[in-house]
Amino acid sequence: MADPRLPARRELFVAGALGAAALGCRAAQASRERPAPSARDGSASSDRAAELDRLFADLTNQAHTVQPIRADERAARRARAAQILAEHSVDALLVEGGATFAYLAGISWWPSERLFALVVLADGTHFWVSPAFEAEKALTKLRKDSLLGEDVVTWDEHEYPWRPLAAELARRRVARIAIDPAARFFVADGVANAFGRERTMIADRIVLALRGRKDAHELELLRRASELTQASLVAVAEHVRPGMLAAEISELVRHAHQKIGLTSPWDLTLVGAQAAFPHGEDKSARLEKDQFVLIDTGGTLHGYQSDTTRTWCPAGRPPETEARAWTTVRDAQQRAFEGIRPGVRCSEIDRLARAAIERAGFGAGYAALTHRLGHGIGMEGHEAPYFDGGSDVVLAPGMTLSNEPGIYVLGRYGVRLEDIVVATESGADHFGAWQSGPLSPA
Repeated sequence: MADPRLPARRELFVAGALGAAALGCRAAQASRERPAPSARDGSASSDRAAELDRLFADLTNQAHTVQPIRADERAARRARAAQILAEHSVDALLVEGGATFAYLAGISWWPSERLFALVVLADGTHFWVSPAFEAEKALTKLRKDSLLGEDVVTWDEHEYPWRPLAAELARRRVARIAIDPAARFFVADGVANAFGRERTMIADRIVLALRGRKDAHELELLRRASELTQASLVAVAEHVRPGMLAAEISELVRHAHQKIGLTSPWDLTLVGAQAAFPHGEDKSARLEKDQFVLIDTGGTLHGYQSDTTRTWCPAGRPPETEARAWTTVRDAQQRAFEGIRPGVRCSEIDRLARAAIERAGFGAGYAALTHRLGHGIGMEGHEAPYFDGGSDVVLAPGMTLSNEPGIYVLGRYGVRLEDIVVATESGADHFGAWQSGPLSPA
């Protein structure tokens, strides 16, 4: 059964569609009325920045419309981590600088050859591991959040952290410790050598249980990040026209994201045949009439990520085969969306999208859809779980992933559509417009 929120296929082929509410030809009109923006070598000059600000005068910083994660929420996460450890019969979890560290602590520490780590225990306590000469710096950071505590185990340069850490674990009667899978090898190896390999494990399942299901505040942040990304793409589309380099379009995308309040903006802007390489990086191609442009892009909102892909024809009409590929990708995305519900394996969702592409005659397996269907998203742009054919992860409410089928024909074209979806108690939802906007093929 079709989702009533999804536009009919006929709507998707209105010329120059730009938004969910008004599908029309504003892009082509805007292209005729405005001079082409041009990219400069390196960062934009102040004059160029002012010019871009004028182009996106309607965009204002929206970061304030949702609040960041609070200290008490992170304390609750540490308590939940302790419960998860107990459920897995593990006594401690060690994390160093990275997403899980930020998720639990909310502080930053640059990973270096010297270990600085957080250790959470199943009994609900936690402690820190720090180089002795950095202890005061560590305490300065910790004191900004009184809930982080000041229990710091230090180690001197001549002894390395492993034996002091192992001694502290023994003192706290830790029998098994799990290491964050994102930790560097020398960290896991050092702990295993000092504490015992048979007592050390990788915390992949523990971290998935901890971070895989987003709470209401996290979902609010992720939804808003997606909405802002899509809004900036709508604004960018008004200035895209034939003759522009992919690099020039890319400049517009990043500036629009910054204007609307997303930090660390990124994009993968591909034109014509370059889009046949899903992660192609050649931005020297020039957009021509009747060609697709593919923009895969996102940014950060209070530590949470967005990731959206749109493929459309800014002027003219794409060849019939390419238009049919777009429709097939759109149908594959909808089939996958309709299959998302608690209790279904992630591998099954990948299979549904791939089957839709095969039925349309674009080939089986990885012939046209050359990559997995999607990836988890949260504080990291790519994180567990994944929509891939080998995943045995069972979907649960609050899991957020990208739904991004594609069709790629080398030397000719590439089409990808990507939206972030969330498993709900009874099915699935998506963040922001659902392919009725910002764009569809002309």
